[in-house]
Amino acid sequence: MLTCLRVRSFAIIEALEVDLHDGLNIVTGETGAGKSILVDALQLVLGARGRPEVVRTDADAAEVEALFDLSQEPETLASVRAKGVETDGELLVRRVVRASGRTRAYINGQLATLAQLREVTEGLADISSQHEYHSLADPRRHLGYLDAFAEHGASLEDLAKAYDRLVDAASELESVVTEERGRIDREDLLRYQLNEIDTLKEVLEQEEELALERERLRHAEKLGYAAGEAEAQLYANDDSICGSLSRIASSVEQVCRFDPTLEPMAEQMREAVVQLEDAAAELGRYARDLSFDAGRLSLLEDQLDRLSRIKTKYGETREEILRHRAAAAEELDSLERYEERVDRCQRDYDEAFENASRLARELRAQRQGAAAKLSGAISRELSSLGMGEAKVTVELAALEGGPRELQVEGARLSATGIDRAELLIAPNRGEDAKPLRKIASGGELSRAMLAIKRVLAGLGPASLYVFDEVDAGVGGAVAEVIGRKIHEVAKHSQVLCITHLPQISAYADAHYRVHKEVVGERTKSDIRLLSEKERLEEIARMLGGVTVTDQARAAAKALLQSAGG
Repeated sequence: MLTCLRVRSFAIIEALEVDLHDGLNIVTGETGAGKSILVDALQLVLGARGRPEVVRTDADAAEVEALFDLSQEPETLASVRAKGVETDGELLVRRVVRASGRTRAYINGQLATLAQLREVTEGLADISSQHEYHSLADPRRHLGYLDAFAEHGASLEDLAKAYDRLVDAASELESVVTEERGRIDREDLLRYQLNEIDTLKEVLEQEEELALERERLRHAEKLGYAAGEAEAQLYANDDSICGSLSRIASSVEQVCRFDPTLEPMAEQMREAVVQLEDAAAELGRYARDLSFDAGRLSLLEDQLDRLSRIKTKYGETREEILRHRAAAAEELDSLERYEERVDRCQRDYDEAFENASRLARELRAQRQGAAAKLSGAISRELSSLGMGEAKVTVELAALEGGPRELQVEGARLSATGIDRAELLIAPNRGEDAKPLRKIASGGELSRAMLAIKRVLAGLGPASLYVFDEVDAGVGGAVAEVIGRKIHEVAKHSQVLCITHLPQISAYADAHYRVHKEVVGERTKSDIRLLSEKERLEEIARMLGGVTVTDQARAAAKALLQSAGG
């Protein structure tokens, strides 16, 4: 709900602030006092075009602020938050129009574009006046009103779920069909990758051992020469190291009888001789067994080179390469079962389409029956509002769409069905029914809006309904009916109604009076909430004219009592 509206330097308004209440807020005042200027100001802060003409003479800029309390409206609050606004329940929107024509918009103190302002405030207020936009006149909303009126919630939920399943099935089928275009090439590639890895499987498992073998073959000549030379130096030569060390050990052993402490050293030398002789024997065998195999070296070079190349493609480690192989094998298996997958996806799609189509057709039949009932209900409301010849028709038509979209009986299938709806009205007998948005008369449009809101009480999108000129061209009993019906709407939503009729004013939950005065050389307008006594005087003025008589007061009192006030 709108809790506060602050206006500064806007038209003849110098500065005013009004705190609005729940229920029905009535605004009255003399003709030309500036009542409708409040509506203009509210429209500006909700995203209407800002024109420099609205700036008060000699002022730099006009400024309008509106504070909404959404804490008791969870759906509206969730919608605002979904649009990127951080709020704990309050929403402050502000609009500034400079005399130069430049405008600024703010949302909770943050600078915003006009498009962002319109998006965030969409649905917060529904304004019925002669020249402004109306959410209830927007045909994009009419199907929702029809479904809400007919309580199609369960059917819509079932259809939405079926439509989601259909979209998923269509996406899966399209993905599989798209796969076919490159399937053969992809299969060839995957088979090549698997073969490339599998032919090197043994090399991959023995990479370290094969790399060592390649190094031995690469340097076989050097290794053989070094081993043979070492065997000769240690043992085979006449002056070998083992021979010399053996003689030294014998010499030490001979003198051990003179000093037994030399025995351990002699023993160590004998052990060294044995170890060196063993090493020399091993080196000799190594040198004699070592041979150069050019074919084997070439094979190892080729295998290890191919292994190096697949590492650059599939992974640096054995584990990474094997993981790639497993994924490729799985994908190849899936591709080879392509026909099976296509058949399964096609069956899933056909079943989902049949189910969604059936639910959409059933919902269309329900809507056709409900459309006549809604048309009659709104027409009866219009009759009670002084438009007895007016007729409303809820027109159902096929939802239009492109050739590539899902179609049912020539209509585009959506999550809400295959229908679109629009409310048409013929204000007078003999006239063709026209869309609500094309009605020329502000009074007729306001009463049409009121009739629709009465029938759809509690179902509309707005937390605030604004009526301006709803009483145009009516009076007496019809005015009383209009007042009562507006008050009934106010039981479900906050209402701001600008009127000049006392029969409507008597139903106010909060009554405000706009007055205009000349201060010096300037005219300014102001507004204030009336007390019970002031309210009686205002309604008496509206009944009796400039001079308020006791008879007018008595009539005003009776009117208030009749309205329950």
